[in-house]
Amino acid sequence: MEETLNNTCIIAYDVGTTAMKTCLYELNTKLEMIAQAEKDYPLRVLPNGGVEQDPADWWNAMAVTTRNVIENAKISPNQIAGLSFCSQMQGLVLMDLEGKPIRPAMSYMDQRAGEQLKKGLAYGPQIAGCNIIKLIKSLYITKAVPASVKDPVWKYKWVHQNEPELFAKVYQWLDVKEFLIHQCTGIFIMTKDSAFATLLYDTRKNRNCFSKSMCKMFGVKYEHMPKIIASSEKAGELTKEASDFLGLCEGTSVFGGGGDASLIGIGAGAIKNGSTHIYCGTSGWVSTVVERPMVDTGTMIAAVVGANPGYYNYFAELETAGKCLEWVKEHLALDEIGIYLERKKVSDSYEAIYRSLYDYMMHVIKDIPPGSNGVIFTPWLHGNRCPFEDPYVKGMFFNIGLDTGKTELIRSVLEGVCYHMRWMLEAQERKIKVSDVIRFVGGGALSSLTCQILADVLGKTVETVSKPQNAGAMGAAIVAAVGLGYIENLEKASDLLPISHTYLPNPKNKLVYDKGYEVFRKLYPTNKHNFWSINRLKVR
Repeated sequence: MEETLNNTCIIAYDVGTTAMKTCLYELNTKLEMIAQAEKDYPLRVLPNGGVEQDPADWWNAMAVTTRNVIENAKISPNQIAGLSFCSQMQGLVLMDLEGKPIRPAMSYMDQRAGEQLKKGLAYGPQIAGCNIIKLIKSLYITKAVPASVKDPVWKYKWVHQNEPELFAKVYQWLDVKEFLIHQCTGIFIMTKDSAFATLLYDTRKNRNCFSKSMCKMFGVKYEHMPKIIASSEKAGELTKEASDFLGLCEGTSVFGGGGDASLIGIGAGAIKNGSTHIYCGTSGWVSTVVERPMVDTGTMIAAVVGANPGYYNYFAELETAGKCLEWVKEHLALDEIGIYLERKKVSDSYEAIYRSLYDYMMHVIKDIPPGSNGVIFTPWLHGNRCPFEDPYVKGMFFNIGLDTGKTELIRSVLEGVCYHMRWMLEAQERKIKVSDVIRFVGGGALSSLTCQILADVLGKTVETVSKPQNAGAMGAAIVAAVGLGYIENLEKASDLLPISHTYLPNPKNKLVYDKGYEVFRKLYPTNKHNFWSINRLKVR
């Protein structure tokens, strides 16, 4: 292996919600992954709606997985040309002057800042729940509105108002990968997509900065905002301390990379104008590449700055997608096949036939008819953002009967996630033209059953690429390759991403899903008040 490498290796870090996935790529005529490693870390869900992580866990996971991929590939650290990142977005990592976090990082899932959102945006004459003056100003400057309790500006204000002694120590506001870039280089930066995700970024022509006017309007200290760079731009080089910790060479180039909303589309090959991709990982989304910024406040969809200069991603998010299947695995499937929560007893026969419990789940539900015999699941296990914003909404199984079994419940979860993806896709279609063929990536795209259900629910052709679960890491590797000069631009990268499988919609199944989808869409408005009545005291 070592003899074939020529100093064109890139390490890409996919910093997920609950795990770091690190992929080592070799770039010759194509980007080829030659090693990967993964390490989990905890996600703390607090009673008041808070969701936090320790940034040190990300940094430690980065070190462990870096050393693992170098060892597994049997290469020397000096063969690494650069590092890049794809990460969860809209986290809040507040750093002090010494470059240390002042408190745990607040996840994109954190929804405790309802009071701050109300005070900051909702008072006075309103449109779509937003103060008219602030709404118009936000749309003019940033082309988006911080109308969600999960938007990071309200997390920032929550710390300001609830932890003033800690807030007094703040020097810079960073996002998740920006914290890791600082650990690597000692430099404070944000990539354009991360800057946009703060909803304080000035999107007007010939500007590449945070807006002082927006910061003032929302009570954010402008001096807390870092320098902004492009995704393919070199952020800095590995310091001696960082290189020793990671097991790499001092001076290795570190690139900005991008957030998952930016780079997973790149890794999916949905790069050109009008290209649509759907992602199903812990969270999920529908994203279409567009040429201009736009926002739909009614459905909480906005065109966010992408990694490809001059383009935006019209982006609709589902908070819990694959997370729903994980919930099913833990609470419905484990005892179904004799594997208990302690995970002490695992059937050798199942292990030999099926690579994972997820594969087994897909196997046992494949013969359940489309529509899960009338059972419908709503995938709102941690509130919802699009096409409606509601921190009180929860998941449910609807239309259970005496003859309902676990297999119907499990299949209904897959179908419920796909129903919600269709809902978001249709919300996009009211503003733009989505592509006729949908690229599907993320861990969910590993299952041919899920791919076929998605095609049938949408009534559209669905395509997958090789290793769809690594689309984010591939996107990170591609922007580093552009930064290093190995690829001319991001649009050229689509040549490196051939189609692996194609799924055509089944018209008979589509008829069944059309009926289920009609009911699915009614479940939220019918139960909105009930969710609020039960859950309003839990989310503040």
